Amino acid sequence: MPKVWIEKLLDEPELYLLRIDDDQVKYFEATWDIPEGITYNAYLMKSDNVVVLFDAWKKDYADKFLEALSSIVDPKDITHIIVHHTEPDHSGALPKVLEANGYKAKIIGTAFAKRLLESLHGIKENVRAVKDGEELKIGNRTLKFIALPWLHWPDTMITYLVEDKIIFSCDAWGGYSIPERVDDSDEGVVERYLPHVTKYIVTVIGHYRKYLLENAEKIKNLGIVDDVKMILPGHGLIWHKNPQKILQHYANVGLGASKKGKILVIYDSMYGFVERSVEIAVDELKKLGFEPVVYRFTDKEALAVSDILGDVPDSEALIIGASTYEANVHPRIRHTLYELLDKANYEKPVLVLGTFGWAGVAGREIEALLKKSKFDHVGTIEVKGRTTDEDEAKIREEVRELAKRLGR
Repeated sequence: MPKVWIEKLLDEPELYLLRIDDDQVKYFEATWDIPEGITYNAYLMKSDNVVVLFDAWKKDYADKFLEALSSIVDPKDITHIIVHHTEPDHSGALPKVLEANGYKAKIIGTAFAKRLLESLHGIKENVRAVKDGEELKIGNRTLKFIALPWLHWPDTMITYLVEDKIIFSCDAWGGYSIPERVDDSDEGVVERYLPHVTKYIVTVIGHYRKYLLENAEKIKNLGIVDDVKMILPGHGLIWHKNPQKILQHYANVGLGASKKGKILVIYDSMYGFVERSVEIAVDELKKLGFEPVVYRFTDKEALAVSDILGDVPDSEALIIGASTYEANVHPRIRHTLYELLDKANYEKPVLVLGTFGWAGVAGREIEALLKKSKFDHVGTIEVKGRTTDEDEAKIREEVRELAKRLGR
């Protein structure tokens, strides 16, 4: 049963978190496996006779959102609604809110958000499009709107509460999972949460990674992140104790900053032949002092592609093992590669281990894909059937070559 949190964050201005823990969702965007769940965070500010709502929840929880909202304020008293991002997990409850509000509130978003509000929800009255960098005085507070397009829709913006040095960031600096706290005050909670943030960044924003880096530079140049006191995302933890930690984490993922010694190994094995080649490679990696992280697709397990993608950014290198299947790459690996090259295309070395029965195709198909990517193709070894002593020697040699690329 989804838990609802209503937490007062500040006394002046009166600032509240409204969070729901979505433990029912299994596939975010109907694609990414998230057994860890996700939260939807909205915020309400009351100050100087104005009531400002920042975003909302998913449509599935519209009634619960209205109930939570009504415990703080009469919805009719909401004067402004800030829409940072119109994706329905943040805007789905808005039609019910507006109905309860009597359609009196002024709605604020980017010009692109204005168009999307009409197309997604039929909302077109009383909507104001603000420009990038525009400031608006609402009551005794100044709201500065900063466009961050493609994080991760073209409509996205954040709001900077100037007097209080608070950023309302929606999808930016958010993450998957349902943390047991609302903020970053517990280091243990933070450390357990951050891997889910990495997975979120890669799966949700990875396709637009260049914009992640560009927009990070943009807000840095605006001078608002160095002394920010609080970051309030639309998913996951609030950053109050150490906002710089989440900023740095996002930067590290965007850059693909590696954890020394971590090698990501991904393979399929229908009957154990690919697995044998991979076992040799993993053994050699361990002899050289590396720590392999292994994901496998076999007749007994098939792990989530979303989890695999989350382990790419901080890996030093990758090893991909694949069998030839119907004159192509095994479908599980083919799908993983498609998403990897789209969402997690980093300049990291890759070794390919292919296995075939009567015609070797997988190795060279993967090699061709890698040559069109940013990945550094170290080598390809194609094994026919069982792995022979000669094959084993080649695999170990290529693993040592991989290590040399990493300066070992």
